[in-house]
Amino acid sequence: QVQLAESGGGSVQPGGSLRLACVASGFSTNNKCVAWFRQAPGNEREGVAYAYFGSGGVSTYVADSVRARFTISQDNAKNTLYLQMNSLKPEDTAVYYCAAVIGWICGAWTEYNYWGQGTQVTVSS
Repeated sequence: QVQLAESGGGSVQPGGSLRLACVASGFSTNNKCVAWFRQAPGNEREGVAYAYFGSGGVSTYVADSVRARFTISQDNAKNTLYLQMNSLKPEDTAVYYCAAVIGWICGAWTEYNYWGQGTQVTVSS
């Protein structure tokens, strides 16, 4: 069974940086989407960045709202997906989740059936 584990969250002042990591295991195929979502209290869960691992390579996408500040990358040898977050703002405060779905889709959070436990990111002065 697929298992995901996030790490790297914490508290940081506005303008600071954090790097989140998601370690994935148990995948039976390279055709999968692994994504970062976040959810703040009272808000809907939103997609942050996506990485589609296909047989022909990796395709990535970062949401418009954070594209200038966040970068998604992976270390295939370590089965790890990273989210580098720079110039953090208080509005970035949320629980960040790593999620995955086996197949060809990289959609909204409702499409993902594997989730990590979440890691808290708090941005405040």
